[in-house]
Amino acid sequence: MFKKILIANRGEIALRVIEACRLLGIRSVAVFSEADRHSLHARLADEAYCIGPPPARDSYLNLAAIMSAAEISKAEAIHPGYGFLAEDPHFAEVCEASGVKFIGPPRQVLELAGDKLATKRAVARAGLPTLPGTDALRDEREAREAARELGFPLIVKAAAGGGGRGMRLVRNESELIEQFHAARREAEAGFGNPAVYLERFLEGARHVEVQILADEHGHVVHWGERECSIQRRYQKLIEESPAPNLDDTLRRAICGAAVEAARALGYRNAGTVEFLVAGGEFYVIEVNARIQVEHPVSEMRAGRDLVVEQIRVAAGEELGYTQEQLELRGHAIECRINAEDPLRDFLPATGRVRVKGWPGGFGVRVDAHLYDGLEVGPYYDSLLAKVIAWGPDRESARRRLLGALRRLELEGLPTTRELCLEILEHPAFVEGRTTTRFLDEQWERTRR
Repeated sequence: MFKKILIANRGEIALRVIEACRLLGIRSVAVFSEADRHSLHARLADEAYCIGPPPARDSYLNLAAIMSAAEISKAEAIHPGYGFLAEDPHFAEVCEASGVKFIGPPRQVLELAGDKLATKRAVARAGLPTLPGTDALRDEREAREAARELGFPLIVKAAAGGGGRGMRLVRNESELIEQFHAARREAEAGFGNPAVYLERFLEGARHVEVQILADEHGHVVHWGERECSIQRRYQKLIEESPAPNLDDTLRRAICGAAVEAARALGYRNAGTVEFLVAGGEFYVIEVNARIQVEHPVSEMRAGRDLVVEQIRVAAGEELGYTQEQLELRGHAIECRINAEDPLRDFLPATGRVRVKGWPGGFGVRVDAHLYDGLEVGPYYDSLLAKVIAWGPDRESARRRLLGALRRLELEGLPTTRELCLEILEHPAFVEGRTTTRFLDEQWERTRR
């Protein structure tokens, strides 16, 4: 087992890794930008090093500064968290060349998973279902021809990256070229790669993902599926496990397909296989080669710490349990509390947060880097906290989460708390019949 791990991230995920290190008796090393000098992760780690000014490109994306901190601290491994350099194959390669263990998939897997088209081809060769679509498109002519063949509606998607960037819904040919170029610009700006492709859009589809974990000895298990359909701008807002109103036969097929996809990619460590589900059909859409923001809902059901498992696997240990021995209990729901204004198209908010009330009680968990007086700046992701509730069934988890959110009182800037409360009491959510278009259709309609 490692003696010291550097955490190449910030915020609540950095705190999660610090806690996992403490459980395993491992010393933790934080890195922080000048904007995060007083952050919780910098204060709670065993060691902390400043790696640059506030902009992420000069700090959390500064590979040289991070590797220097690893060398100075004599860290044996690096946990990348999510975002920033977490899915950067070059980062994994540099860690390997430096004799530092990258706690995540190997470089080859990161390269494959980072190319959605390559991933799609790999899982299709394994016999798994994928949506009809194209290869990377070179120009407007190819886009028009492919769109006419696929039929509308369809999605323009960035071949690289994730997080909903570089995705555009196109309902008819008159929108195609504008959205084609918009997606290319966003993909170039976000990922340095303008390649986009087209894929059939499924009306009324649900976004379901499966948490997988693979060791370095060929063992792969899944930790059940998560429903992630409630999204804004293709970014998730509420997640839950298990997915409601999913036929057990279909559930088993989806989870089995996730394990097969992991094997097809030669996957190692923790990751997520993403699916679209419509009726009785499901399709693999991508693989996220990192720990996900919403991993706590799977932890709550499994009764295990996924970050601890990541570290164990990276250290070369076997999983130590089979799929049959992994018992998933009850229901868990998570709400993301972001510093955003839902009434202004989720415009990110900045300012000082006053914490006036905090959730608690049996079955309630809060993963956050919040403290009273935290100054939220413009440099990083808007996530402030994740509020998670577990119950023996979905309704008890939903009611428990409602109570937790009502006890969370934040002042000083707008957040998604009120929106989450509204959604949890919306009839479509109560009945478990939400789709990826929920916020665009159901919620917007009730607001008018």
